Amino acid sequence: MAQLISREEVPVDIDYYGLYLQDWDDIQVPDPFPKGWEAGPFLTTRTGRLDITSAAHTHTATLTVEVWDQEPAPPPGDWEETALTEIACTSGKLEVGGVTNGPMPDPIHLADHAGTWRVRITCTGRAEVAELAKHEAVEGVERYVLQFWPKL
Repeated sequence: MAQLISREEVPVDIDYYGLYLQDWDDIQVPDPFPKGWEAGPFLTTRTGRLDITSAAHTHTATLTVEVWDQEPAPPPGDWEETALTEIACTSGKLEVGGVTNGPMPDPIHLADHAGTWRVRITCTGRAEVAELAKHEAVEGVERYVLQFWPKL
């Protein structure tokens, strides 16, 4: 049975419909963010980097990051988007940020060593944030859960 190693919930400022996660050691990322960024499908996977397209231009989303010892069950709930991918991370940490807002000051910690991770990304609140963000500043409406586990 999968065991939860860590869980962290952070706000992330989204702008221009996007957010990204990439290896904290960006020298290991051939195309560091925002190179090649384009709002498009829900998830675009690049070497050492994940680009996520949000449903609204500018708002603050809630990002919950879970690290597991093996593949967990999907998080409960009704999800508007779900994607499964992997990311190689040489630093064991991920930088997270919006398109022009830049990275959050603190990294997301996955492990104390390099590794390749499977990740399930789920999102809800997309339809609601798309409408609300047209009229007001919105916080915490669009919610993401990212579940990471080592690729075996």
